[in-house]
Amino acid sequence: MKINIFSNIYILLLLITLPGSAFAQSDSFTVRDIKFESQGITLAGSIVKLEKPFAAVVIVHGSDPVKREMEFARRLADKGIAVLTYDKRGVGESGGVYVGPSVGTNNIDPANLNLLAQDADAAVKTFRTYLKDKKIPIGLVGFSQAGWIIPMAANKNPHIRFMVLFSCPTITTLEQLRFQFYTNGNKNFWENHTQADAVEHTQNDPDRYQFTATDPKVSLKTLSIPGLWLYGEKDIQIPVKLCIEHLNTFKAQGKPFEYALFSKLGHSTSSRNDTEPFDIAVQWIKQKASLRK
Repeated sequence: MKINIFSNIYILLLLITLPGSAFAQSDSFTVRDIKFESQGITLAGSIVKLEKPFAAVVIVHGSDPVKREMEFARRLADKGIAVLTYDKRGVGESGGVYVGPSVGTNNIDPANLNLLAQDADAAVKTFRTYLKDKKIPIGLVGFSQAGWIIPMAANKNPHIRFMVLFSCPTITTLEQLRFQFYTNGNKNFWENHTQADAVEHTQNDPDRYQFTATDPKVSLKTLSIPGLWLYGEKDIQIPVKLCIEHLNTFKAQGKPFEYALFSKLGHSTSSRNDTEPFDIAVQWIKQKASLRK
């Protein structure tokens, strides 16, 4: 597997062992259901608690109408990380209205993305009240669409100390749509196209929708917290090469941003089918947590 990793991440590869057994809930953590308020509605979630976690994270959803990510939360808890995961706004037991293509609405409209960032901010504030040790570093971990949400949320809350982003864009929402229309869901897309083609179309194709674009780089420019992006080279949802170019620019400016690139993976970089991205993320969080003690 080809891996392209910046800064100290390459050291982490030497520390990783890949688990082969199926998940079984550990006796070392408990699950507590909670509710909290955000922008006038009640969100429902669960806290996966440990006696002595080395870090804590709030999980930020992708674009789908997703309930709380309990399986992923338990995987993190098994590694020593406390987790708050919640049903997305308008989904499951959470109030509000879900916005997304499945219900015929635009879920990457700036107003909706900002609202979801406020939900993540409220989740972090709530989570901190449940943590015994207030010095434990707390961060955000998210997927796909979370690439636009997490930087905004991190700018709202100084208690957010790090961010981990699985297959998350560093391009604008309109650029992402251009790329998605270009690939058209073709799983064999990369057999007949080059990365240069993808960048060209992403930057220059006409927009099919007219709305104000959200650019995560606006928020990223003002952040100084560490960030780790994990990408699959065969992704047909976001143009990975272009996203990495933006990260390289930030890196050159001294931003503490890093990434890992996996040559055999597509958009799904957080699944159990290939645990290497997850394991790298956990070791990276552990490293950042130890530096902040």
